[in-house]
Amino acid sequence: MLPLILHIDTATAYASICLTQGDSILGMRVSPDQKQHGAFVQPAIQGLMLENDLDLSALDAIAVSEGPGSYTGLRVSMASAKGLCYALDKPLITISTLKIMALAAQMEKGKEYTQAFYCPLIDARRMEVFTALYNAHLSEIEAASAKILDAHSFSELIDNQLIVFSGTGAPKFQAILNHPNALFSGVQHNASHLAILAKESFEKAAFANLAYAEPYYLKAFYSAPVKK
Repeated sequence: MLPLILHIDTATAYASICLTQGDSILGMRVSPDQKQHGAFVQPAIQGLMLENDLDLSALDAIAVSEGPGSYTGLRVSMASAKGLCYALDKPLITISTLKIMALAAQMEKGKEYTQAFYCPLIDARRMEVFTALYNAHLSEIEAASAKILDAHSFSELIDNQLIVFSGTGAPKFQAILNHPNALFSGVQHNASHLAILAKESFEKAAFANLAYAEPYYLKAFYSAPVKK
């Protein structure tokens, strides 16, 4: 029986939820309104299950984009995924948001640029981004980090290596970088890209520890104290 997996991604401004069985997408819901992510998730899940005449108990696993990304968005998706896993006694799969973005760019550019590196950029305000670097096999070349972009960012690689930049931070980098080895993709990742990576994890039984899984914020989350 092919695995039935629910995929939840609210890490960035564009939220999406996808239901898959094996390689087949049974349905998808999207929301481009970042302020509505919390209200979007549960009705979207319910709608997908009803649309396919399936009960949540039929799920084999739940996958979630773990971050980095929006603090609120990450909490929404991780809380939803963990809550369902606890209630249904199902395994949890967590996938880096940056790797999901790299896969989306690779699927758009991969046939043209088989040796390219992939560098997803999540806008973190001003000239800062959350980023990582992946090779053509989506193996991590540089671990996730927060970077302040300037015209010399990635200069140690880009003189000899084609790099595809994507994500919400790509436009501001494109404005300051002029290099023949820099390519820019406007592709929008979604939960269908998460599904491809989650299927691989499911087949390897690479599940997260449900008790300790948490959003990968990358930078420490600060919440101002409540005034009494």
